[in-house]
Amino acid sequence: MRTKSLKKNKINVVTLGCSKNVYDSEVLMGQLRANGKDVAHEEEGNIVVINTCGFIDNAKEESVNTILDFVKKKEAGVVDKVFVTGCLSERYKPDLEKEIPNVDAYFGTSDLPALLKVLKADYKHELLGERLLTTPKSYAYLKIAEGCDRPCSFCAIPLMRGKHRSKPIEELVAETTQLARDGVKEVILIAQDLTYYGLDLYKKRDLAKLLRALVKVEGIEWIRLHYAFPSGFPLDVLEVMREEPKVCNYIDIPLQHISDPILKSMRRGTTKEKTDSLLKKFRQMVPGIAIRTTLIVGYPGETEQDFQILKEWVGETRFDRLGCFTYSHEENTHAFMLEDDVSEETKKDRANQIMEIQSQISWELNQQKVGGVLRCLIDRKEGAYFVGRTEIDSPDVDNEVLIDASDYYMKTGDFVDVEIIEATDYDLYGKPA
Repeated sequence: MRTKSLKKNKINVVTLGCSKNVYDSEVLMGQLRANGKDVAHEEEGNIVVINTCGFIDNAKEESVNTILDFVKKKEAGVVDKVFVTGCLSERYKPDLEKEIPNVDAYFGTSDLPALLKVLKADYKHELLGERLLTTPKSYAYLKIAEGCDRPCSFCAIPLMRGKHRSKPIEELVAETTQLARDGVKEVILIAQDLTYYGLDLYKKRDLAKLLRALVKVEGIEWIRLHYAFPSGFPLDVLEVMREEPKVCNYIDIPLQHISDPILKSMRRGTTKEKTDSLLKKFRQMVPGIAIRTTLIVGYPGETEQDFQILKEWVGETRFDRLGCFTYSHEENTHAFMLEDDVSEETKKDRANQIMEIQSQISWELNQQKVGGVLRCLIDRKEGAYFVGRTEIDSPDVDNEVLIDASDYYMKTGDFVDVEIIEATDYDLYGKPA
């Protein structure tokens, strides 16, 4: 028996995966709102749009389970329509249509106009930078490019996102200006590869020029860089970081591994020697820079010796922030031709060993902050605490600064000088200075 539907013609957008998907969902919702549609993010609605991730096994599993959950709700009459978009849909559309036929329609990563059409909305080209933000009002993501031209053996992103396409500087400045008008204080620059920015449009790497344009936007106080590639890194970016107070002394540079045989098989275009030299330049040119990286363990052919080289290097390099993933054997990638010869148990054990080393490093670095005063951006109130971040912390992935809400009142979106009174591995506790 059919149950009563939810509020009629309310569109619920559900976002899975990375910050690039967050951005895409916000653009979709901005377009829908401009068309007079009732739209919300991860709330109840009788029309559901699921923005999926298809990057690695865990993400794909989460996306498929979410689709199945909403299809069951559709079959029960709780929702009326289910649409699927994003990376999983781009990569596996024929398979999904066959396996989960009760979805009303599947769309790829570049099918926004077609998706809007089935939602009875027009794609409005004039909505430059108009988004419905889902992040706390303190920060927003700014996607400066789409796609990737890198040949990394393990990565399926080019299959899902296509070739690298930079956005023009003037367009990004206009979008940032709109964000500032909306009260955003921090913009986080995202792309599959920030350092490739401008090569297609301007025939040279122009990330530094973009940064110099963005720092002129009034109201924006922090500009953060995510996802830089080590090969061909434009050093003039470090000069801007050193000279411009608005550009955070922070960089996210996924290095993936450090053993030369693994780097070669991964097709990363670099070596341990070149990587160490680059990191040395980072620290010389921008004293106090916080470096975040991500690593992959259990890649095909990773020997115990390769892992020991990686493990020792993590201990010696002392990254400020680090994440570690187990290798996922992805079809249609170059590495899929290799034997996935490291057991899941070994992969997990190696990841745990890396994170144990990093946990100790993080604890030691955090203890050095106790007694000091740090400028923090307050993102939200959660439970008994106001939650903020320092210049060297990105949302969701890095440390947080917790301030007791029963003793102090903070306003979200404000910058506050905080005295650090206690520190754990991954959190700082403080009070207003």
